[in-house]
Amino acid sequence: MPLLVMKLVLDNFGLGDSGASREFIAPQIKLHLNYMEDELCKNTWFVGQEFTAADVQMSFPVEAAAAQVGLDASFPKLVGFLDRIHARPAYQRALERGGAYQLLS
Repeated sequence: MPLLVMKLVLDNFGLGDSGASREFIAPQIKLHLNYMEDELCKNTWFVGQEFTAADVQMSFPVEAAAAQVGLDASFPKLVGFLDRIHARPAYQRALERGGAYQLLS
């Protein structure tokens, strides 16, 4: 999350293409996304085959990454993770009660 927040701040100040963003933040975000992708190659969820609080905790950074840098075919496990989160009945009930979830829009 700290890297995504740094990216958000730089983007909002029109510095999204700065050296800091290009040379440090973007490569670090990719490194972290690759790590999360690799973890999801081991199991359906972040700590095993069952949904846990860890998945609730990890859902926000993955949502933020999807909103800020986009998740494409190079991250199929993270895309699948978000699809599974969005398909959960509790997530659907939350949308019914609270309205559409629009992160960073």
